[in-house]
Amino acid sequence: QVQLVESGGGLVQAGGSLRLSCAASGPSLSGYVVGWFRQAPGKEREFVVAIGWNGGTTYYSDSAKGRFTISRDTAQNMVYLQMNSLEPEDTAVYYCGVRSGRILFTSKSVGYAHWGPGTQVTVSS
Repeated sequence: QVQLVESGGGLVQAGGSLRLSCAASGPSLSGYVVGWFRQAPGKEREFVVAIGWNGGTTYYSDSAKGRFTISRDTAQNMVYLQMNSLEPEDTAVYYCGVRSGRILFTSKSVGYAHWGPGTQVTVSS
């Protein structure tokens, strides 16, 4: 079973940047989509960005376009989320997740079977 651990969260001022990391261990991620989601208090988990492990195709939510960049290192089994121009509305726990099968991308969190414990991102105004 895939195991994921996120890191890199913290407190940052509005306009600042953070780089989140997701370390994956276990079976190969070949053929899977890996996504970053976030969940603010009292809200549902929402899609941020995702990447196809093999070809590197990327998928972005409207809120992430132009500010966030997802990348992966297949040799190190790592996925990164570079977040720039952060806003207080970006405050949330950020999770990386692996799609439940070698199937097409979805932005729905129910379509991801494996999750890390999350990392807190707090953006102050």
